Amino acid sequence: MKGFPNTSHLDPSSLDGLNHLGKFLENAQLHSGAIPSNKDGSHDPWDHLEAVMGLTTLGYIDQALKGLNWMVKNQNKDGSWYNLYLDEEPLELNKQTNYASYIAVAVWHFYLLTNDIDYLRNFWEPVKKGILFSISLQHKNGAIAWNIDESEKIDEDYLLTGCSSISKSLECAIAICQVLEHQSFELAWREARSKLITALENPAEIFDLKKDRSRFSMDWYYPILGGINSEQRIASLVENINDSFWVRGLGIKCVADEPWVTVAETSECSIAFKKIGEDKIALELLLNAIAIVDKKDIPYMGWQFHENIYWPEETPSWTSGACILAADANHQLTPGADLFIKQQFKP
Repeated sequence: MKGFPNTSHLDPSSLDGLNHLGKFLENAQLHSGAIPSNKDGSHDPWDHLEAVMGLTTLGYIDQALKGLNWMVKNQNKDGSWYNLYLDEEPLELNKQTNYASYIAVAVWHFYLLTNDIDYLRNFWEPVKKGILFSISLQHKNGAIAWNIDESEKIDEDYLLTGCSSISKSLECAIAICQVLEHQSFELAWREARSKLITALENPAEIFDLKKDRSRFSMDWYYPILGGINSEQRIASLVENINDSFWVRGLGIKCVADEPWVTVAETSECSIAFKKIGEDKIALELLLNAIAIVDKKDIPYMGWQFHENIYWPEETPSWTSGACILAADANHQLTPGADLFIKQQFKP
């Protein structure tokens, strides 16, 4: 395996060293506030919010606010968002539960950096509606169905990664409830999250029933980010990451059986290791992630290490967002640094 041909000048230990990523995201943002993430100019709501959080972290508050307002303007009446957009035009009309709930994470993160309670009040309704949409599809075993199709049919499958993301969203939504003193919602959402955490800690015959997704690294580190507490379960997840996905010196593979490390997965996994106290590994993975960049130091999607090529030669906006969040988590650059490291609501 050869090293990367480009030399990275990214400095993840300072906001100034990452500022060009903020400019990259700002330049990518459309007049509506949408932040495209795909080569064809499209984006999904989750990727959009990851880029928004990157902007917030680097102090691009006006641009982040535009991104959050895009979410408000394009929210469906039932609290959901569509699967894919071209600016404000829906391209795919199915509605994912983890997309609907993720606004809670971005809004809470925005509050952590601005400390302005008025923003929480302004965004309470879209957060509430998004969370209620997601937990309306919760099974009695705690798992949450991943999708409603364009005919409003519920897909009776429960994705481990998606549910882990929803768990984090519920955590942030509960924190918002505590600040705004919405006790009834707090109690209901605590119960929903508790049931979901129990399922994530005991996942057998609950998740990914229609398709085995265990070859994807996200299934192994997202439960950690989602807030599971079982030391035994965490140890099992970490063991599998080490054995099946971590390519020393390069990063984290997206898929176990493919020779491809990806920047977003490496960045997110860095945060997961930071959360469990493996600071050295976390920092190593962050440095791996920021090494996979173009000549302008913008992160590529990934590196194919059998062919020694950047692949695909795309620089998704949300990938930069993930890098920024991982840098903050590792180097504690902002008041939002512990967003994915510590539980956000008070016991």
